[in-house]
Amino acid sequence: MRIRSMRAIEINEFGGPEILRVAQCPIPAPGRGEILIRVAAAGVNRVDVFQRTGIYRPPAGTTSIPGVELSGEVVELGEGAKRYRTGDQVCALVRGGGYAEYCCAPEVQVLPIPAGYDAIRAAGIMETFCTVWTAMFDHGRFKPGESILVHGGSSGIGTTAIMLARWAGARAIFATAGSAKKCAACEQLGATHAIDYRTADFESVVRESTGGAGVDVVIDIVAGDYVPKNLSLLAPDGRLVLVGRMSQKLDVAVNVLRIMYDRLVITGVSLRGQSVERKAAIVSALENRVWPELESGRLGPLIDSVFPLDQAAAAHGRLESNAHIGKIILDLAA
Repeated sequence: MRIRSMRAIEINEFGGPEILRVAQCPIPAPGRGEILIRVAAAGVNRVDVFQRTGIYRPPAGTTSIPGVELSGEVVELGEGAKRYRTGDQVCALVRGGGYAEYCCAPEVQVLPIPAGYDAIRAAGIMETFCTVWTAMFDHGRFKPGESILVHGGSSGIGTTAIMLARWAGARAIFATAGSAKKCAACEQLGATHAIDYRTADFESVVRESTGGAGVDVVIDIVAGDYVPKNLSLLAPDGRLVLVGRMSQKLDVAVNVLRIMYDRLVITGVSLRGQSVERKAAIVSALENRVWPELESGRLGPLIDSVFPLDQAAAAHGRLESNAHIGKIILDLAA
């Protein structure tokens, strides 16, 4: 007989981490082209915090359960789903619902857990690698031999961007972070220049280190006042890719003539609201290009800490403290 309820965390009000409490919710049924996954672990991401605080509203029709990436076991197939079988161990990119014992995912947004990975590590792959892949290569058009500046270098996005830039043959990798410890972590991952933004002006450091030439690509999770600084550091034909908004400042002034004369590009990535078809293309690129690197150990998510589901509030607290280095994971089996 099918189990009818599950433990989950719903966001039905906005507030601090303390509103994240475990409740009983109905188990979803997979629709056409979907699979139902018994969740073993789920990644904790900044978008979950934005949903909790009301800064960001999920796309219409999205469950009130947060969580956009997970790992677990296939337990049921929807109509038309045929790649996986029940019992397969997978990781998935989802629009929401990861903070729960069961979650449905479009089959095209699901990949087998990489060989050698456990559920915890696999839960930290999909959101971050999909976001950085499309930001760096689709929108940023990053090429071997180019230079890059990564803001928030010790975050999940930042650590992944540094690793992918190194893997892709970057000439120079600049990363900003908020402490000497975080800068050391960035350098260990492959950053050639780690800048403690609390003690140094990253704009001056990058300009001096490049002899005024600047960088080809900037990956920015901060936005706000960083935007004009980022543009000032772009080399001709440079690309600024916005992937987050840690700053509360949304309106900034930019030098339009510089953008025109140097043919600069300002673009952005917000993964959650994209179509299933677009996400499927990104996931397919990961399977072809990144999965072999994950299984070989040349790439892989950096795990900061793990919390049980009933300590989701503590997990959010750690994320908001900005003390973490890498990914924070919820262990549904704990």
